[in-house]
Amino acid sequence: MKKMMTLFCLILTLALCLCGCGGSDSLTLNVYNWGEYISDGSEDSYDTILEFENWYEETYGQSVTVNYTTFASNEDMYSKISSGAVSYDVIFPSDYMVARMAEEGLLVPLNFDNIPNYQYIDENFRDLYYDPENQYSVPYTYGIVGVIYNANVVDAADVGTWDLLWNEKYADSIVQFNNSRDAFGTAMYRLNLDVNSSDKAVWDQAYNALLEQRPLVYSYVMDEIFNMMQSGEAAVGAYYAGDYFTMRDAQAENVDLQFYYPERTNYYIDAMCIPTCTQNQELAEIFINFMLSRDAAVANAEYTCYASPNSLVYDDPEYIEEMGEETMQILYPELGSFSEQYNTYAFRNLDREMLDYLNTLWENVKIN
Repeated sequence: MKKMMTLFCLILTLALCLCGCGGSDSLTLNVYNWGEYISDGSEDSYDTILEFENWYEETYGQSVTVNYTTFASNEDMYSKISSGAVSYDVIFPSDYMVARMAEEGLLVPLNFDNIPNYQYIDENFRDLYYDPENQYSVPYTYGIVGVIYNANVVDAADVGTWDLLWNEKYADSIVQFNNSRDAFGTAMYRLNLDVNSSDKAVWDQAYNALLEQRPLVYSYVMDEIFNMMQSGEAAVGAYYAGDYFTMRDAQAENVDLQFYYPERTNYYIDAMCIPTCTQNQELAEIFINFMLSRDAAVANAEYTCYASPNSLVYDDPEYIEEMGEETMQILYPELGSFSEQYNTYAFRNLDREMLDYLNTLWENVKIN
């Protein structure tokens, strides 16, 4: 009897060990995205990561854990990936950074057999300069940079152009981008300069304009702009169109945030890519495909308030009704073909010499 009990205990122990080891079959997906850039389940919203994990297990009979972390700028993300010290499976770079990373061999070509929902991406967002053969990226969101201002502080006569960010009346209430490309962009669009110039003298003009602006700047910001504009701590700032609605919805009672597009400004696309450091390319492609599915795509577009290149989103009646006429007009303005405007004004990838020169100028702006 004792031997039988011992045998039983051994069998039970082995069974428990095997159950405990079941987690070893679980997959891990490392996703690296911008902050506030995916529907996360807050305020009863669609939890994209949780829904993917549940869907994957139901579909494939295997559990998956998504490790989701965020970055504040393309340059921060690039530094981590290019260092080789980290491993991510899906990243969300902006267009010009897609071009740079592809050129430097930091992205893997996608297997679109695993991304059938790519069919819903509008033709206006294919074959563009940063990925001319559509090898490395799937568009996630797009938009236009505009100016956000507090109408309770800023005079109506002062709005409409980039000059507002250089207006001395609003000294110490102006916030500027805390990344070189966008910050220099505001100066270059204002001066009618080519943001993709390879002429150092052109960049010097923008540099001088940023030095001129420097005494007026309250802070250089990225995600910090949300709290500053919402609370009224700052009154003027350039930022991405979709974020205006997030700020407006959370603005304080004494704040009246408004928005406009200057005549010349940056048109941008953020995309989903797979870096060469991925540990599971197929799983990453399955995740990208899930992000293009109707429920996930609509939920993410509603949550981020960014325009979507996905027809399952912009043609969806429920989405259109939920966003409202004013929001749709700002996110999807009647500015002709997006690709035409994009090809005219969008940032492109600068060569190494110009990038180094730009970074030097930017450091000098921040020091001064």
